[in-house]
Amino acid sequence: MNNCKIYLKPKKEESLLRFHPWVFSGAIASIHGKPEEGDLIDVFGADHAFLGTGHYQIGSIAVRILSFRPVAIDHAFWTERIRTAYELRRTLGLAGRADNNTYRLIYGEGDRLPGLIVDVYGTTAVMQAHSVGMHYARTAIAEALKEALGDALHSIYYKSEGTLPFKAALENENEYLYGCPDAEPVALEKGLRFRVDWMKGQKTGFFVDQRDNRLLLEQYARDRSVLNMFCYTGGFSIYAMRGAAKIVHSVDSSAKAIALTETNIALNFPDDTRHQAFAGDAFDYLEKAGDRYDLMILDPPAFAKHKNVLRNALQGYRKLNALAIGKIRPGGIIFTFSCSQVVSKNDFRLAVFSAAAQAGRHVRILHQLTQPADHPVNIYHPEGEYLKGLVLWVE
Repeated sequence: MNNCKIYLKPKKEESLLRFHPWVFSGAIASIHGKPEEGDLIDVFGADHAFLGTGHYQIGSIAVRILSFRPVAIDHAFWTERIRTAYELRRTLGLAGRADNNTYRLIYGEGDRLPGLIVDVYGTTAVMQAHSVGMHYARTAIAEALKEALGDALHSIYYKSEGTLPFKAALENENEYLYGCPDAEPVALEKGLRFRVDWMKGQKTGFFVDQRDNRLLLEQYARDRSVLNMFCYTGGFSIYAMRGAAKIVHSVDSSAKAIALTETNIALNFPDDTRHQAFAGDAFDYLEKAGDRYDLMILDPPAFAKHKNVLRNALQGYRKLNALAIGKIRPGGIIFTFSCSQVVSKNDFRLAVFSAAAQAGRHVRILHQLTQPADHPVNIYHPEGEYLKGLVLWVE
């Protein structure tokens, strides 16, 4: 048992009894001791029955539960959780295969490690902490990663400067916790190669969550003129190229992203003239695009990270999709996404429905998309399902 304890108000234990891993501050009746943010703390019901152990934090989510049983959060605990996650990725056919060395190893609550993300690129694991507790545990987690993955792991890069709570006032620097970087870090995904910049790139350096959706796009790309908006590292563009697209145009507001996209195109399709990349605003580009495209990908960054901006975000999705639906050629296909956790599936569908009505085109849904299996959704934590997408046929 830990020194600090939280006691909940009557009837506020019900979500924990259903294994939801969050304790909200409004459910707390009293706190015994003086926990600091990031400390381990035990949670009890109003009847003093043990409910779980987790990391204490400041904010509306007061505790992220690590275990619903009274166990020590030690090396054996971390190793067991990581080994279980690794075995799942092996079962999924993502780890330990010749044509794929890129996957998400730890997905927070989905792997019963709330506040922790770990992506694997070849022999390097990139770790992100989204809570102070996971930040403090980073060295212990690194040791457990080394034990669980063994010879498959050569280095661990810790990258949490942009993900830790800003109010925590932590002195944190991104750094290697183990090993050293590959000379030219290249991720292999479904036989395609991608240069990954985990030190300076967005997130952990690559968006592994669109793997299955990129593969689906490849099936539709043959002989089509493709526009990949918000291209970042060019993932969808490269799959479209392999799918025998006629032309592929990649657009992003970041010149660095465009440079990385062009690098990745050259890695896979050297001297291929079908591809062009443009740095510029997505909305401006679409406005001027004409009707030259019959396959579009709309994969913008999160328009809403908090509920208080949800309305503006939905307006953004409506505007973007209305532009695309209005511009695409008859018989065209649009892959459209939202990665905003606070935007529900119904909210997103309604925004796209409104966009179609605004454009005045006949539109049918061919596929409803989500995140891949290495981003598993804890059945007791539906909030973990953040990525939603639609594949549209526009007459």
